[in-house]
Amino acid sequence: MKHTRAIHIEAFVRDDGLWELDAHLIDTKPFDLSLPSGKLPAGAALHSLWLRLTLDRQFTIVEVEANSEAVPYQGYCNTINPAYETLVGLSLVKGFRHTLKERIGGALGCTHLTELAQILPTAALQAFGGEIDRSADPAAEQRKPPQLDRCHALRSEGAVVAQYYPKWAISPPAAVDKQTHLSNQAISFK
Repeated sequence: MKHTRAIHIEAFVRDDGLWELDAHLIDTKPFDLSLPSGKLPAGAALHSLWLRLTLDRQFTIVEVEANSEAVPYQGYCNTINPAYETLVGLSLVKGFRHTLKERIGGALGCTHLTELAQILPTAALQAFGGEIDRSADPAAEQRKPPQLDRCHALRSEGAVVAQYYPKWAISPPAAVDKQTHLSNQAISFK
């Protein structure tokens, strides 16, 4: 083995009704590692990074805390942690990944904290999706469930949607025979 990256995410409902996601990323090597900043013993964390998001019940970020416990360049890598506070006010489920890259992508953030943030929308939906009371909103019945068209199994043209979400099922387009299609084009030009 050359490397281990472990990601652990826990979700909580707080006493004040807000939701919290605590995400932790740890990178380790099973051998001593020589870095420009010094020697890292086998098994010690190259990265130990935390990201805590507090959300309201509409998945809007109300608080962010980033913490860099272990980084290869202590005193440098960890100085970017406050930049993650710029995520406050964003919806975790509407355009989050795009805006995340704009605000803290590349040299505006930490590669690893930003990667960790990118997986939090899915974790939030897994944790809190069942907490949303769609029956309280009369318009909710008219909105497509948010999980549809986010993966191949839940595509609108697929069997799962046809079986479990028939209201939102779309028949796949009929297969077009290339020869017939070309013949029809030739006829239409006459």
